[in-house]
Amino acid sequence: MGYVKTLTLAAVVGAGIAAAGAAHAADLPEPYVEPAPVIATGGWYLRGDIGYKWYNNPDISFVTPSYVDNWSNNSLDNTGLIGIGAGYRFNDHFRVDGTIDYEFQSGSYGQGYCGGCGELYGIDHTVETADIAAWTFLVNGYVDVGTWSGFTPYVGAGIGTSYLQTSNVAFVNPDGNSGYWDGGSQWNFAYALMAGVSYAFSPNMSVDLNYRYLNLGDAVSGYIPAGGGGVINYDNISANEVRLGLRYNFY
Repeated sequence: MGYVKTLTLAAVVGAGIAAAGAAHAADLPEPYVEPAPVIATGGWYLRGDIGYKWYNNPDISFVTPSYVDNWSNNSLDNTGLIGIGAGYRFNDHFRVDGTIDYEFQSGSYGQGYCGGCGELYGIDHTVETADIAAWTFLVNGYVDVGTWSGFTPYVGAGIGTSYLQTSNVAFVNPDGNSGYWDGGSQWNFAYALMAGVSYAFSPNMSVDLNYRYLNLGDAVSGYIPAGGGGVINYDNISANEVRLGLRYNFY
């Protein structure tokens, strides 16, 4: 009987301890589980860019009522650019922006036939030079392929307009005669193709490195009274660019 009483008392005590532990556990707060971070996939952004451009050789000609003198050895010097823009990111894979870029003056060079300019030492051409500066206003769309370790490669295209200005339009004839003509300006249709990669070093800031092909259209000089009167056309102006920029995202 003593042994049975001892077992009964132990069982009662054990049940009491278990009940007390359960009651105490019920009073404890539930463990806190931190929610998964919400990653913003859309929103406005600002951008700023600098870059360097390699112009392709343009088609240059002196157009008068009586003839068209197509020049040879045409070229445009490489130059730099700066730009700003604003855009909107719709989701992880598509965004658009509007950009304004200024391309610094580039030196144009060409050689045109000049039969009445005093051929000297077998040289029968005049050397024609000019400075050409450009503004571009584009609306661009981009496809962001994906993001890996903060890097996001993308491709894009843009359309818009360019404003080309010529200045310091000058000539040097074979006989040493030289002078200047008036510059001019012209609006054109412009388009661009881009490919690049951005890197997000904070939720709001990204650095962007890209290549851009830009077609600017045509430039024109002012009126030139020589040869019956006309203008110099600088046609098919295009460039390859490498650009580095920053984007600030309003997330």
